[in-house]
Amino acid sequence: MIEVTGLTKSYGGFTAVDDVSFRCEPGRVTGFLGPNGAGKTTTMRAMVGLTPPTRGTVTIGGLRYADIPNPGRHVGVLLDASAQHNGRTGREVLTIGARTMGLPDSRVEEMLELVSLTGPEAKRRLRNYSLGMRQRLGVAHALLGDPSVLILDEPANGLDPAGIRWMRSLLKGYADRGGTVLLSSHLLHEVEQIADEMILIGRGRIVAQGDRRSLLAERHTGTLVTAEDMDALTKALDAAGLSAHAAGEGLSVEAEPVEVGRVAAAERIVLTDLRGADGGLENLFLELTADTQREGNA
Repeated sequence: MIEVTGLTKSYGGFTAVDDVSFRCEPGRVTGFLGPNGAGKTTTMRAMVGLTPPTRGTVTIGGLRYADIPNPGRHVGVLLDASAQHNGRTGREVLTIGARTMGLPDSRVEEMLELVSLTGPEAKRRLRNYSLGMRQRLGVAHALLGDPSVLILDEPANGLDPAGIRWMRSLLKGYADRGGTVLLSSHLLHEVEQIADEMILIGRGRIVAQGDRRSLLAERHTGTLVTAEDMDALTKALDAAGLSAHAAGEGLSVEAEPVEVGRVAAAERIVLTDLRGADGGLENLFLELTADTQREGNA
């Protein structure tokens, strides 16, 4: 388990991370979401001893990262896919990591296969790697020691759609086997698909945390619905005392989707679309971090 308690990091008069506390549980993927500059990377660097906190503590399995023996065997880290020597090959990077952790060279081949880096690609110098290839290599290095915890900062950055799907499957499978995953990203749609818990941060402070359902439960604003027989649906909703008005090809109803669905079912009305009108996690994210957003090219 990762436990962050009262973590604060200040640089002179600027506070990058302000009294942040949260937990990441085994067997779950925790999404760490926020705009650029919100404090995600600083928090993760503090977790693994790269940035000393001004106040607060971070423990992984009850220990500070610096106190974990052979930490690569327990915690896999990917904070910057470009932070490798450009003159080394992909295989050399993994071989150095394996020998540092006391692992056999065969582990290198296993990881290259896992992340789909071919033999010729593994022999290529990193200066000739695309960002997507660097991400795959970084994930291979993070998983090299078969750790129980993964801390990943924007691991899908630079991946094509197939690569993003592969990453999603890899991390979900890792958590399903009991691993702990902390995944930082600004790609809300991707995180929403795999995260069991989500932590939203803005200006260095936690603004919300919980699973998707609990985060959205108190911010629901209605339902959008369409049916094969819109007249019948309108009459049924009116008879049930539910306020509705036209919205595009359907209706916007001031009620929860389940209430609208019950009315339609009772009247045997076939619905063609039924969904919350709140805009989902993206709207919540933008609402809670509104004062940190940059729009357009500003």
